[in-house]
Amino acid sequence: MAIHPTSIVAIDAVVPESCSVGPFCTIGPNVRLGERCELVSHVVLDGHLSMGDRNRVFPFTSLGIEPQDLKYRNEPTKLTIGSGNVIRESVTISRGTAGGGGETTVGDDCLIMAYVHIGHDSHIGNGCILANAATLAGHVTIEDFAVVGALNPVHQYCTVGTYAYVGGGTTITQDVLPYSLTSVRRENRAFGLNRVGLERRGFTPDELKQLRSAYRLLQGSKLNTTQALEAIQQRVDVGEFGERVAYLARFIAKSERGVIK
Repeated sequence: MAIHPTSIVAIDAVVPESCSVGPFCTIGPNVRLGERCELVSHVVLDGHLSMGDRNRVFPFTSLGIEPQDLKYRNEPTKLTIGSGNVIRESVTISRGTAGGGGETTVGDDCLIMAYVHIGHDSHIGNGCILANAATLAGHVTIEDFAVVGALNPVHQYCTVGTYAYVGGGTTITQDVLPYSLTSVRRENRAFGLNRVGLERRGFTPDELKQLRSAYRLLQGSKLNTTQALEAIQQRVDVGEFGERVAYLARFIAKSERGVIK
């Protein structure tokens, strides 16, 4: 097993022989690694942490550390990370809290860039990109294939919808619409559909056409959000809009903080 002699691995930790542990790493007793994980150097893995296969973790990253929550009393909460993730330098991901469900999760095939913070009880989907110094407060949800730009703070209990692209330097205090291109000028705005990103992800021309029509109702009409949602749902009900738009309607309907338009 490739464990550098300067690293400290608890006797109860599970580290398969296919893993590589570089210099000056610390692995706690409740850590479980999957196959072919690589800790480059100076990595801290703590708490009840479970990690899938083929993850690469870069220097000065801390995973499964105590949540930054004054209510935390050392409960045995968890951090669960999937497979195929790249976690770059100085990332911090906190484990969950008893009051927030007890678990922080990261899916598969995510790129988490340098200095990102993922707070307690947050949930990151599959194929997500979190750019440098994106900062997620507790209880944040990032849905599949969303991109959160550099230096973006995300408020507690906000959701960034699937396939959304949030531009750098944007402060997120409400939910970000699925499929949207959202950024900041003097105030946060969704600038329509994330067309290029959706095309790269294999969305069909008909799906893009339906989503453009739905976004025109949301952003280009004189309807308020409630009225636009009703108009979109009517077209879903008669089969004019498919599942992509139906998901958009469900996302808006369940939002508790409102959505950025």
